[in-house]
Amino acid sequence: MTVVQTILEILKYTIPAIVVLIAAAIIVNKFLVNETQRKRLSIFKENMDTTLRLRLQAYERLALYMERIHPRVLIPRLYETGMTVRDLQSAIVATVNGEFEHNLSQQIYVSAQVWKTVQGVKEQELAMVNQIASQLNAESPARELHQRMIDFILSNENNIPVEVALEVINSEAKLVLTQQG
Repeated sequence: MTVVQTILEILKYTIPAIVVLIAAAIIVNKFLVNETQRKRLSIFKENMDTTLRLRLQAYERLALYMERIHPRVLIPRLYETGMTVRDLQSAIVATVNGEFEHNLSQQIYVSAQVWKTVQGVKEQELAMVNQIASQLNAESPARELHQRMIDFILSNENNIPVEVALEVINSEAKLVLTQQG
């Protein structure tokens, strides 16, 4: 056998082996890329589901907060016989602030508009309580503050900040749900 024949004989076996090796590498590479993309998509979908769940829980908690600080609900919950105006005012302020602090982390999951609305309602509710309480004798019975606040709410029935905030929260929650669906 000559050198050329030997080289041709070697090439007869090595060229198909190289072609098979390259084809196998391409196939394995495509498989791995596809599998990686599939896993990323799966993780992304799981994260989206988790994020959606967290966002909806945030809307629920903020809606609950708005309901809990509504004077119609808050005053009967806090009012006790024998309280003074100052006592009831202090209890309302402490409760509204305490529940707000408890829900501070929800701002991460909602829009800036919703969060500013929630903050604004809190401030308006506290301002209303403090303004009405300042018009009364601090040592008067708490029922006077209670009655004045009810009168104020009834006279401003069309402009209740809590109701406006609940509409904003509900609208955004529905928007998030339609975008995800």
